[in-house]
Amino acid sequence: MYPRLLELGPFTVYSYGVLLAAAYLLALYLAVTRARRAGLDGDRVLDLGIYIIISALVGAKLLLLIVDFDYFRRQPAELWTLARSGGVFYGGLLVAFVVGLWYVRRCRLPVWATADAIAPGIALGHVVGRMGCLLAGCCYGLPTTLPWGITFNDAFAASNVGTPLHLALHPTQLYDAAAESLILFLLLGTERRGRRFDGRTFWVYILLYAISRFGIEFFRGDPRGATLGWSTSQLISLGLVPLAIVMLAVLARTKAVAPAPPTPHAAGASRKRKR
Repeated sequence: MYPRLLELGPFTVYSYGVLLAAAYLLALYLAVTRARRAGLDGDRVLDLGIYIIISALVGAKLLLLIVDFDYFRRQPAELWTLARSGGVFYGGLLVAFVVGLWYVRRCRLPVWATADAIAPGIALGHVVGRMGCLLAGCCYGLPTTLPWGITFNDAFAASNVGTPLHLALHPTQLYDAAAESLILFLLLGTERRGRRFDGRTFWVYILLYAISRFGIEFFRGDPRGATLGWSTSQLISLGLVPLAIVMLAVLARTKAVAPAPPTPHAAGASRKRKR
């Protein structure tokens, strides 16, 4: 693939970095747009998104350090690679959730309504981010004989993230991107159907992503840490599935979501009609 998008002398633009930045910007735009439509303070949600982006970057790299601790302990000089690594998504999600919860409570935003506004943005950002993984050659899959296997040939990808070259691999980056696209479609297409309650969209996202991630991990070929034969992400998924089900059951007992307050423009139009 194309891990290096552009080279200008000593300056290199990496495809993963460009798409990661695009992922965060698209996720932030969608989250703020949805928040304003829901009657939330868009400026506060914008600030929240920035906090989430920073904490997600830190959390993803921190979990990568934990997962590959033995490797970094044996080769401490490789710690610098954390700066250009995307890290582990679940690490970013968990740390961002804690930081986001702190900020939401500090600013007195409705916790679960705000989470609902942000959740589809996470899915959208993940779709774009996984395309960056594909171009960089990271998060690669196991060898396969299936016709849709992909073969990497860039020596830089091999030296940078250990991508196996000249060997057909499961396109796990595309598996994850496809799963997130489907989740995004389901979230946006069903959130106004059935009994609505704050927190439903967010916890449905967590539930669906945990299930899809658990399955896709079986096709991953890159080192991700392992306990009892399962990867770190699979173990986290196993914990998130029942948690999401419990949270959906608990929150469903609360009262239904109230309609969003009308915007000034809508309110003005309503007064004109009454005249």
